Amino acid sequence: MSGLDIGSDLIHITFVYATALMFGALGGLWSERSGVINIAIEGMMTIGAFTAAVVTYFSGSPWVGFLAAAIGGAVFALLHAVASVTYKADQTISGVALNFLALGLGLYLTKLIFAGQGQSPNLTSTAGGLMLSKTQVPVLSDLPFLGHAFFEAYPTTYLALALMLVTWYILFRTPWGLRIRAVGEHPKAADTAGVNVYLVRYLSVIASGAFAAMGGATLVLTTTASFSHSTVAGQGFIALAALIFGKWHPFGAVAAAFFFGIVTSVKFLLPYIGLGHVPLDVISMLPYVLTLIVLVSFVGRATAPLASGLPYEKGSR
Repeated sequence: MSGLDIGSDLIHITFVYATALMFGALGGLWSERSGVINIAIEGMMTIGAFTAAVVTYFSGSPWVGFLAAAIGGAVFALLHAVASVTYKADQTISGVALNFLALGLGLYLTKLIFAGQGQSPNLTSTAGGLMLSKTQVPVLSDLPFLGHAFFEAYPTTYLALALMLVTWYILFRTPWGLRIRAVGEHPKAADTAGVNVYLVRYLSVIASGAFAAMGGATLVLTTTASFSHSTVAGQGFIALAALIFGKWHPFGAVAAAFFFGIVTSVKFLLPYIGLGHVPLDVISMLPYVLTLIVLVSFVGRATAPLASGLPYEKGSR
């Protein structure tokens, strides 16, 4: 395999593994820009993965499963909104609790629905297979190097990139986006200006759940083909690290997700770059080690929204 082929394959595989992280990071962005810390990205991705697997299996359509996952994630995120916004619970504790709840609920319902099995049926073993197929952009996919690297991907990758642009436009070019950022920076001032702080935070957290759940659905419909306890396996926390690394900006978060995706994809190319002797376990743990490094190195340097994690009491000073 030539150097150009390795580079093209690396970018191609990176997009496959980075797409779920892109959705997760964008999901966290919506919530945290409104001032609500979202540690529950992992749990929301888990709910999305479970819903996508089950609905796809019974409906026979991966896109129906994908849409159902987004709805399921939004409903699940409502729990975080109620706890954090209405009851003003500690947002970090609420998020951690939802992570445990999502995994336990997903596994319980999987065993309940599929007669005690620890995971959902493999979607590739059904008639015709129910996984999403890669899309080739006409003409552009035939370009040397660039075609395979950028224009031959799962439709969820293009959707994630499109939603990155939509998120940027809404947050920085619309009145609603200004309200979200104002609530995340100074909710009292936003309230004085007539902004409904509670409504903005509720909708932002719900949107966060939908985005993160689409990341979980992407894992099932493009990579794992089924739901089990190891489907998400910490991807939500890596997405959170990407959000911090990207400094709470849509472009930065997606770029950071792509960076983490590179680390994951490298293990598939080790034999071609002369590192086939490196234990696969060592390479597999690199994304998690990198997550710790990023969190330790950048949490103090990257500036989160000023009101992040602070409950708002209407009428307070």
